[in-house]
Amino acid sequence: MARRPDTRPDSAPPAADLAAVAAALSGDRPDPPGLYVVATPIGNLADVTLRALRVLAQADVIACEDTRVTRRLLERYGIRTRLVSYHDHNAEARRPELIARLAAGGRVAQVTDAGTPLVSDPGFRLVAAAIAAGHPVFPVPGPSALMAGLVTAGLPTDRFWFEGFLPARAAARRARIAELAALPGTLVVFEAPQRTAAALADLAAGLGGARPAALARELTKRFETVVRGTLADLAAAFAASPPKGEIVLVIGAAPQAADRPEVGDLDARLAALVAAHGVSRAAALLAAETGLKRADLYRRALALAGGGCGDDA
Repeated sequence: MARRPDTRPDSAPPAADLAAVAAALSGDRPDPPGLYVVATPIGNLADVTLRALRVLAQADVIACEDTRVTRRLLERYGIRTRLVSYHDHNAEARRPELIARLAAGGRVAQVTDAGTPLVSDPGFRLVAAAIAAGHPVFPVPGPSALMAGLVTAGLPTDRFWFEGFLPARAAARRARIAELAALPGTLVVFEAPQRTAAALADLAAGLGGARPAALARELTKRFETVVRGTLADLAAAFAASPPKGEIVLVIGAAPQAADRPEVGDLDARLAALVAAHGVSRAAALLAAETGLKRADLYRRALALAGGGCGDDA
């Protein structure tokens, strides 16, 4: 496993950057009215686009999860646009106000505390309401914990599945992991630090401990860390000492047919799992690890265990 700390300081921008920001904020012409979905930094406040700063400066109002968090970004770049809170607990009441502002020809910027709004975030209802009312919606792309974790993991990126947060309850989490086992692409999961150890143990058991994986924490921040290894490695590393901060887990795909073990190797692996876990659990674990059918492995495990059913049972 490899650890890569990030020690880049989150310092004030240099004068040249501030000059570029000032030019961007002034703009050649005002942005048209509408709802702007604006990506903001996931940690390092320097990770913001010039267009995002201009949109935030020109907006009539910025709808954000926590005004204290967004105000820190605005103060960094000298932006004084009015902030209003928009989150799960007040969205139903706040949404009509924002739609009314759009109807009056205003510009509304929607942000999340960190990253791209609507990605593992309930803000899509404001976008849907704006579209339903006939108002334009403009994406202002930028930072994303999903993409940052994916590109730093060192795993294939040609096909990937973003799962968001796994269920918090153990039984539901394990059931969902079983559904994800055969996905033919890289899996990206967000996790809360206090649940990471349990999630890693369940992922190793449900997907196969041999799968390559990476755990990224505090991406773009001063103490950014990426730990790479197998799921079994990560589960063992964090079993007693859960990580702190925001967590992105990136997990390699289920092995394809060309990567599956030979029959002799398969039998040896299955026999070892039967000895450790019993027939049913061994079949489930090896199915997740290899992508083979659980029913076929169960029959093979019974035969290896001397269950009397044979290969044709």
